[in-house]
Amino acid sequence: MNKKRPVYLDLTKIRMPMAAIVSILHRMSGFVLFLAIPYLIYLWLVSLSSAEGYDNLQIALHHGMTQSLVYIVLLALLYHWVAGIRHLLMDMGLGEEKVSGRRGALLVLAVVVILALLLGVWLW
Repeated sequence: MNKKRPVYLDLTKIRMPMAAIVSILHRMSGFVLFLAIPYLIYLWLVSLSSAEGYDNLQIALHHGMTQSLVYIVLLALLYHWVAGIRHLLMDMGLGEEKVSGRRGALLVLAVVVILALLLGVWLW
């Protein structure tokens, strides 16, 4: 038995590769989308319930908190979509090497930042 093993694992000293971070964020965005499904169904049902319900939803969507929640859900959807395309390309054998995997991960982050800014301009 090796006696020079570390006594504890310092998680702050572990550097994860960029591809792993993008993959973990992809899973987190999927979880956010899963949690948002009841909220989105509720908004959809309110909008379809009556003309008053639709008008009330329009008023609520101009409130800052509701806009922020919608922005977060749409941002999670954008990220999940872009990272999902990366995963599909990797399933086809593209971007599996270390260098190309890092470039693909950085490209995903760059595209999502650009789309997030455009989404912010469009919503507000």
